[in-house]
Amino acid sequence: MISETLKRVIVAYATEKDDTFHRFLDSLSSEELRDAFLDLLNLYSNDKNSSKIRELVTLWISGFEPSPGKLGYNGFRIDGGAAKCEVKPKNTESTKKKLRGEGSFNDYTYERLEKDIKENPTVLVSGFVLGKLLYIMSFEFRCLESHLKSLLDKRFRGKPRQAGEYLRSAQFSFKDYVNCQSLRIVYLRDNWQAFKEYISKDLVKFFESYE
Repeated sequence: MISETLKRVIVAYATEKDDTFHRFLDSLSSEELRDAFLDLLNLYSNDKNSSKIRELVTLWISGFEPSPGKLGYNGFRIDGGAAKCEVKPKNTESTKKKLRGEGSFNDYTYERLEKDIKENPTVLVSGFVLGKLLYIMSFEFRCLESHLKSLLDKRFRGKPRQAGEYLRSAQFSFKDYVNCQSLRIVYLRDNWQAFKEYISKDLVKFFESYE
């Protein structure tokens, strides 16, 4: 539920000239500004249609910066060479939809697979509950190579891919990379066990063994 103050701020930003908007912000109390800011964070951290904030949090905590533009990999890091990464954040608001360490690649092709194998970006899988970060796991893309190839083979059945044809959603789960040697936990919330009911049993067992 968006507060009336945040509604006024958003409408003023969208409709007023800059100087008028700034005067409006100056007229608000520190409590009103704080509450509007918290409402805004809550709104976008839990947005079902956009994971931008969750993606940025995952990147920054993992030591990456967001890549410019919408194409290419999600982030980069200059660390003895240009390191790239793909971010797969997941948010849940219900214990019935548990975090399972899953992710997906949209509109996937054999050509994209070959490129990803060559580039071998870091894959960052993160889990959020009601917008609060619980964990970030990282591993090399090549850990998913055989799984993604099997999905492509199933989709195209050995036939040449026609223009405009894709595997719409190449999904993977925790079991597809759990045995990968490069798998590590980048971040684990101190009180993650308080959120056990939101996490799959496999992830709970993995986190407990990691501590």
